[in-house]
Amino acid sequence: MNWHVMAFRRRMRTLRVVQTVGELLRQWRQKRGISQLDLAIAADVSPRHVSLVETGRSRPSPEMILRLAHQLQVPLRDRNRLLLAGGFAPRYPERPLNDDALSAARSAVQRVLDAHEPYPALVFDRRWNILLTNRAVDPFFAQVAPDLLRPPVNLVRLGLDPRGLAALVVNLADVRAMFRTRITRQLAAAPDPELTALYEELLAPEADAEPSRSVASDVVLPMVVRVAGRELRLFSTITTFGTPMDITLDEVAIESYYPADEETAAYFRKGS
Repeated sequence: MNWHVMAFRRRMRTLRVVQTVGELLRQWRQKRGISQLDLAIAADVSPRHVSLVETGRSRPSPEMILRLAHQLQVPLRDRNRLLLAGGFAPRYPERPLNDDALSAARSAVQRVLDAHEPYPALVFDRRWNILLTNRAVDPFFAQVAPDLLRPPVNLVRLGLDPRGLAALVVNLADVRAMFRTRITRQLAAAPDPELTALYEELLAPEADAEPSRSVASDVVLPMVVRVAGRELRLFSTITTFGTPMDITLDEVAIESYYPADEETAAYFRKGS
């Protein structure tokens, strides 16, 4: 076969896997379980226009792409991909949290962490890599194998590794089930290959050595940690930025741990 023909076929195969902005928008709409009519009403456009955009018979403006993406709750990272697929420049920057441009946001995050002391709190990204912690976390990390604390420190890996925090967690099966539930929901909302690989490595159901109950049946699932012969009971809350315009801020979360009983509260107050 002529090498020119072979090269042409390779290019055609490559082109076939490149998705148009309309195809991507349709995938997000279907992922959210929204009809074209419902999306059109929410975005204040005609259902016909949504149909034309999805089929590629109408080229949407960047403003229209972002209007539809907003109604579909598409993450900022994927909104950039939609814009690129539509032939437009990305709108949302991605800068590290220590970038000067994010100094105000970083200061706000640090204030939240500091204000939560004497209880533990930490900040992690979309792949559960820890970005910041407060001082109340230090005593727990002191008992972790040093190689697990080399950046990037992954909270899921740290929490489930026997040389990490898993050795301290009494109800490890419940904590594993909690990780599984949260990451499953996260992947359903916004697929990510690296997070999928982490899930398959550490959280696939067949990887469990012991049965665990469904986290969905619990209103608040406490994490029970054994420290210095005492069992501490903690529950957590998640805080995110409300209207971020930077991909990093869109993807970071602050997890704050609270005492679930007075004995645990007294332990942390005493150590502060």
